[in-house]
Amino acid sequence: MGSKAARRIALLAASIATMFSLGGCGLAAAPCRIASAGLKIVPVVGHVAAAPTDACADVIDP
Repeated sequence: MGSKAARRIALLAASIATMFSLGGCGLAAAPCRIASAGLKIVPVVGHVAAAPTDACADVIDP
């Protein structure tokens, strides 16, 4: 039980640290960047399919 609570606390601390390091616009652009990275994994059409999400991220956080 103790290790499960410690794991949750560590995950929460890592999440908070990530949010503070991204800050303002970087935090707002994160969903676009994550979606773009996920789409780019797809062979052949990944980079083309990720173009709109790349554009979204670039507009939010140039």
